[in-house]
Amino acid sequence: MRGVFITFEGIEGSGKSTVSKMASKYLASKGFKVIHTYEPGDTAAGKEIRRILLDPVHEDMHPVTELLLCFADRAEHVHHLIAPALKMGEVVLCDRFTDSTMAYQGFGRGLDLKMLREIDAVARDGVWPELTILLDLDVRAGLQRNSHAGKKDRFEMEEIAFHERVRGGFSSIARKEPERVKVVDASRSIDAVFAEVRALIDQILPDGSD
Repeated sequence: MRGVFITFEGIEGSGKSTVSKMASKYLASKGFKVIHTYEPGDTAAGKEIRRILLDPVHEDMHPVTELLLCFADRAEHVHHLIAPALKMGEVVLCDRFTDSTMAYQGFGRGLDLKMLREIDAVARDGVWPELTILLDLDVRAGLQRNSHAGKKDRFEMEEIAFHERVRGGFSSIARKEPERVKVVDASRSIDAVFAEVRALIDQILPDGSD
C-alpha cells in the first residue's frame, strides 16, 4: 500500500491532538503502520523553532518572521519525517499542516495568500494530504478548554478577533475544498467526535494492511 497522509486542523482547543492520537491507536489496531506527528516542532530543528514561535516573550515578532519560521519547520518536517514515512507506505497523521499556515498567518495575520501558497509549495515539496479533518469549535469555548488545561502560549494570548479570523479562514478553506476537507463539530463529546472522524478515515482506509 502506498502511504496516506491525513491532517487534523482547527483553532486552539478544538481537540486536534486528542483526536489524532485516538486515530493513530485505531489505525494501529487495524494493522496499519502509523506515524503520528505534529507542527510545529516534531523534528530536531523543529523543536527549537517551536520554542521561539510559541514563547510569549516574542509577542512583538513580525508576521513575516513568524511565517518563515513556520515554513522552515515544515521543510524540515516534510523532508526528514513525512515524505520518508509515506515512501515506506505508512499512514501519516499530522496535527496541523498547510491549512494552519493559511488560517493563522494568512487570514489571522493578513499576509498575502498567494505569497503563502507559493512559499508553502517549496516547503512541502509535493506532499499533500488525501484527507483533512477540520475540528470546528466556537473560539471562546476552545480558548476556555486550553485555559482549563493550563495551556498558554503566544498564539493563545492573541485577541478574540484574531482567533475569529483564523476560524473563518479554516471555514473558507473547507468551503473551497469540500472533497479533501471534512468539517466535524468539535463541540460534542469526544466519543461522538471520534466516531465521525473514524467513519471519515474508514472511507479512505477501509481495510487493514494485512
